[in-house]
Amino acid sequence: MSFDSDASSQGGDHRSFRQITRDRLLFEMLRSTRKNSKSTWKVLIMDKFTVKIMSYACKMADITEEGVSLVEDLYKRRQPLPSLDAIYFIQPTKENIVMFLSDMSGRSPLYKKAYVFFSSPVHKELVAQIKKDSSVLPRIGALSEMNLEYFAIDSQGFTTDHERALEELFSENAEGSHKYNACLNTMATRISTVFASMREFPRVHYRVAKTIDASTMTTLRDLVPTKLAAGVWNCLAKYKTTIPEFPQTETCELLIVDRSIDQIAPIIHEWTYDAMCHDLLCMDGNKYVHEVPSKNGSATEKKEVLLEDHDPVWLELRHAHIADASERLHDKMTHFVSKNKAAQLHQARNGGELSTRDLQKMVQALPQYSDQIDKLSLHVEIAGKLNNIIREQCLRDVGQLEQDLVFGDAGTKELINFLRTQLGVSRENKLRLLMIYAALNPEKFESDKGAKLMQLAGLSDDDMIAVNNMRCLCGPDTKKSTGGGFTLKFDVHKKKHAHRKERTGEESAWALSRFYPVLEELIEKLSKGELPKDEYNCMNDPSPSAHGLPTSSSLRTSPAHSMRSRRTGGTWARPRGSDDGYSSDSVLKQASSDFKKLGQRIFVFVIGGATRSELRAAHKLSSKLKREVILGSSSLDDPPQFITKLKLMSADELTLDDLQI
Repeated sequence: MSFDSDASSQGGDHRSFRQITRDRLLFEMLRSTRKNSKSTWKVLIMDKFTVKIMSYACKMADITEEGVSLVEDLYKRRQPLPSLDAIYFIQPTKENIVMFLSDMSGRSPLYKKAYVFFSSPVHKELVAQIKKDSSVLPRIGALSEMNLEYFAIDSQGFTTDHERALEELFSENAEGSHKYNACLNTMATRISTVFASMREFPRVHYRVAKTIDASTMTTLRDLVPTKLAAGVWNCLAKYKTTIPEFPQTETCELLIVDRSIDQIAPIIHEWTYDAMCHDLLCMDGNKYVHEVPSKNGSATEKKEVLLEDHDPVWLELRHAHIADASERLHDKMTHFVSKNKAAQLHQARNGGELSTRDLQKMVQALPQYSDQIDKLSLHVEIAGKLNNIIREQCLRDVGQLEQDLVFGDAGTKELINFLRTQLGVSRENKLRLLMIYAALNPEKFESDKGAKLMQLAGLSDDDMIAVNNMRCLCGPDTKKSTGGGFTLKFDVHKKKHAHRKERTGEESAWALSRFYPVLEELIEKLSKGELPKDEYNCMNDPSPSAHGLPTSSSLRTSPAHSMRSRRTGGTWARPRGSDDGYSSDSVLKQASSDFKKLGQRIFVFVIGGATRSELRAAHKLSSKLKREVILGSSSLDDPPQFITKLKLMSADELTLDDLQI
């Protein structure tokens, strides 16, 4: 495996995480086949998993530009194309090797030549199986390990596609299950391929088992971060000897934690544009479906759009508070109409005469106007829909109580009063309130108080399963000492209350934006070398002189608090000037330049599902700490998905589609 010689993890490479992933697939894999191939066009063959890897990082146009005329599924019947070469991007499994040999062996292979790229390290036995077939060997143009087996879901985020990690690693049935080890091993391999792609060798930090005392048995659930860290370490050790130019000394930080560090973040209502879209609009991934006027103007038709980085308006507003996003969209639309000649003409329609100059300007501006007004209109529609849902579901009241509970400004009395008086609140939102309350006050559920609260909220048996299964994420199993009662602990290291502390120096103009994920604090401590030694171990304790980046020197120049100007006030209604009607394009242009002059990267991996608030924190802290922060997880979960997964932890024969909140 080879890398571009000019790439460097010490500041020479200014590309974002997703850009590096994309470039490896397009250039290191697809373009590399041009050297020895006489075929101008090629067929790209992938399995179901590698198709997803490719689709998260590249567009079809990118693939075509690299000489791919056809993309095929390895397991579907394919037409023989003996005059074309084929590129195989597949996982190194026995089944895939059998399919590949079937394609290329015998007198009449499907393709002229095969360039084979494996997504992760391939076992020697499988290589030997390929070499055994004398008819296949001369037809192989390349046999290479790409070591790229993750989904680049964001410019600073990835998942390992372990949607059932909660169930397989943390449920009561996880003890002794073959799925437990299989899940951890695959996860370790996929995390390691991130470092192969980035050409980084990390210091591996991990949350240690939270055994309370010597008499308490450490459970397999509590050992998950430790075992995963060991698995990643083993893979990295092999990379140091098998991958050319792989760093031999540490170049970055990796922190491995699990969902037990913060059980509230996946459940609480987040008030940013991105989080609310995914929480409230029933989106399929990043796909949003809306109705637009049909071309003949007689009716409407459904149109699918992707809310992703290629949309400059989305890129600019996704991490903004919903009220801020709504204001800025209104300002943008108003400004756009006032500054755009075509928009004014379109808006006026007063029958007045148009000069030749006006007509000329209208024709010149119209194509651009059409595209821009479509994008702005889309987001104005989405923001309007979100604000309607907020009103209809009384979400401001729900959100206020959620945050009051978290920050210690409300307790049992306020919760009971809310459940009795707020009749317009949905069962789903009451469930989320109860789960937050249970995470903060586990002792309340050791008696019948918890059951009475659930009864008052009108929760179903399924809902009670979700609340009770949160105990599986609490570390040591203390059922013996509590007589089998509710054992959830939000944070076993906090003595009196598990309420989150207010963050100093980060006042917000917007109500309901006090909440922050615990991960944000952990990343800041990691950056400053202040992670508590009794809670977080390091596989390879750093030796500062060897890395060219002392433990404290340049890192401690990072301010303790945000250097952004402080915003005061606590309402949603604050006027904000918009830059212009559609200057969001500048966001795209600046995105790549933001990575210049950054220090060593920080990678964080959350076992059991990350949240959008944690992904937002990665973006925020990259600017604040002047270090690119990359968040990885077994999956990226919105509240409905996370609660469904908690329910599945006790279900034997159910699938994700069977349970919904």
